[in-house]
Amino acid sequence: MTQWRRTPREIERLVNGMLTSDGAGVKLLRVLTQDLQQRLDPFLMLDYFHSDKPDDYLAGFPDHPHRGFETVTYMLAGRMRHRDSAGNEGLLGPGGVQWMTTGRGLVHSELPEQEEGLMQGFQLWVNLPGKNKMVAPSYRDIPATGIPSITTDTGVTVRVIAGEVDGVKGAVQKPDTEPLYLDVHLPAGTVFEQALPHDFNSFVYVYEGVALVGQNMQVVNTKQMGILENRPDADRVRISAGSSAVRLLLIAGKPLRESIAQWGPFVMNTREEVMRAVEDFHAGRI
Repeated sequence: MTQWRRTPREIERLVNGMLTSDGAGVKLLRVLTQDLQQRLDPFLMLDYFHSDKPDDYLAGFPDHPHRGFETVTYMLAGRMRHRDSAGNEGLLGPGGVQWMTTGRGLVHSELPEQEEGLMQGFQLWVNLPGKNKMVAPSYRDIPATGIPSITTDTGVTVRVIAGEVDGVKGAVQKPDTEPLYLDVHLPAGTVFEQALPHDFNSFVYVYEGVALVGQNMQVVNTKQMGILENRPDADRVRISAGSSAVRLLLIAGKPLRESIAQWGPFVMNTREEVMRAVEDFHAGRI
């Protein structure tokens, strides 16, 4: 049985992200960029979108292909319609999650189903091990009511999208990468602690308020990612809220320690596999 040492991780590095656009011109903040893929293995990308200006999101993400990884879309506000070449269709609404395993490949679209109002949420890319990159694609829509939630004695609320918190299993459990994906809401003056295996790569992303992380109380501001250090004697994270409430994501996973070869929407282990994916797409095999 694992014996937790109860030593909190500290912040290794703060990341502000890069303003960009994707799809047909959707404006977003790319927080986890390609240069961080090895450091944050198995995570490949994290995008944050947040706008109440229709011109920033209405064009959406028309048909585009993927192969070799998983996409996790978490909506905080707004509605997005998913359709794919495997025949799946679903409407992702506030508080809902879409977990898609692209496997050997599919073509899908993600288009807003609203003409005004706030569109806010995240898309995370999670790598697949080489042995699973060519599995059949699959898709799961999880409504807000399907996400387990716990509230601590001090009033901290945690939505458990993946992984486990205090014996509460999340909506998603995955082998190999064993992801932990939490949406944590801390009222002013509260503290949240979570055990993390010391060899898992992990980070926090603050989307409201200011978080204080670790024993050193490192400040992580709104729209900042804090990469958590990896140390053999550090096996938990400690997050505090100061004089105002904080909302953040806590994400962690077991690294695959495999080579990463990426060309746009294709993520494989070798350049040859990526070239084959491109050829398959142009030949209509994806």
